[in-house]
Amino acid sequence: MKSSRTPPDGGYGWVVVMSAFFIMGLTAAVLKNFGLFFLDIQSHFGVLTSTTSLVTSTTIAIFHLGAPVASVLTLQFSQRVVIIVGGLLSASGMLLASLDLSLPWLYLTMGILQGTGICLSWIPANSILSHYFVRWRPIAYAIASSGECVFAILFSPFFQWLIELYGWQGALLIIGGLQLNLCVCGALMRPLEANQSPLQNTKYNLEGNAAVLPPKRKVIFQFSLMRKPELLLYILFAIFAAAGFFIPPLFLVPFANSLGTDKYWPAFTLSILALADLVGRLLCGWMANMKLVRNLQLLTIMVTLLGVVLLLLPISNNYWTLLAFASLYGFLFGCVVAIHVTSIVDIVTLDGFDSGLGLFMLFRSISGFIGPPAAGWLMDQTNDYSAAFYLSGVCFILAAVFVALVDHLVQRRTLMEAEVHQAIIHDDSEAGRVK
Repeated sequence: MKSSRTPPDGGYGWVVVMSAFFIMGLTAAVLKNFGLFFLDIQSHFGVLTSTTSLVTSTTIAIFHLGAPVASVLTLQFSQRVVIIVGGLLSASGMLLASLDLSLPWLYLTMGILQGTGICLSWIPANSILSHYFVRWRPIAYAIASSGECVFAILFSPFFQWLIELYGWQGALLIIGGLQLNLCVCGALMRPLEANQSPLQNTKYNLEGNAAVLPPKRKVIFQFSLMRKPELLLYILFAIFAAAGFFIPPLFLVPFANSLGTDKYWPAFTLSILALADLVGRLLCGWMANMKLVRNLQLLTIMVTLLGVVLLLLPISNNYWTLLAFASLYGFLFGCVVAIHVTSIVDIVTLDGFDSGLGLFMLFRSISGFIGPPAAGWLMDQTNDYSAAFYLSGVCFILAAVFVALVDHLVQRRTLMEAEVHQAIIHDDSEAGRVK
């Protein structure tokens, strides 16, 4: 008999998708627009570029370092509870940062508190999406993650307007108030009932039936997944790709300003980048759902192209050339983001997804923390923002090599499992003939 413990794959799941859509916007889109505050904070405290970038890199590092903790809390309690707590921490971080006590105070508030809040909101939102969907998982994740793009489009000119009107301190205060809406989004995250537990890969169960799970299960974070060479290589991809993810948005606005553009044009650039990002996520999510190519194969192509674009971006000598490269970067960035998290399921299966995502984010924090200050140091040494984009492009090219290796290992594993399955069927058939 078919078990009822399969993911809903629709229904209330689409409410969860929309809630995740707003969570992505109120976390990742806010982080993506930290670059708008960069020059104001640097000028206010009179410090070096690398020192100022530590605010953003601290946020990124805490966001990633806290991922295993967020995964454990999600397993122990529920996505709903963890997201509500994350919303309170995010809002508190911005509200306290607006007090403008000192630069180390910003490291604590915008860095540690904001990073923890983003982590406790973002990780459970991704987790619950994978558990609610199987067939529509790629497109559901693409729609939810597009919230980051939609809000980034809106937030870029809005934040710039807030900074002009109230100063960067007043802007942070208002943003903190907006982030309280994360608590509302968390309240909508209805946990799956025990008899709908999705900790099973029903789609690929050889007998066509879902595995029978007990009503209660022990909460275990699967560190043993680190024994999988595929996951280890994917973590190396994450380490190199993280630098590529977080360096360009931070330095794109200062680079645009260095070309002599009007103060509102850099903010407009971020909006266009976010719009291209949105198109990339939805298109790549649709392609992944259609299974035209393997997820990891598609990811390899997009990461490689992204690295090439970033290496070429510094040749921009006017605003419109920069806008064209930024649009290409945004589109390819969206393609990568649409599938790089759901690809973890291909590596560790749905049963290990929560733990796999936690480990993936934990190790990604290495370059998330080192990348922006390293790019800032290069800029200070060369007095040229191009160095930051060269560093990011090289990191993406190296990351693509590791994804290609992961795809090779996963394909080899799949082939071996198919051969074993065929051998079992053959043996059973032979045994039946003997009888």
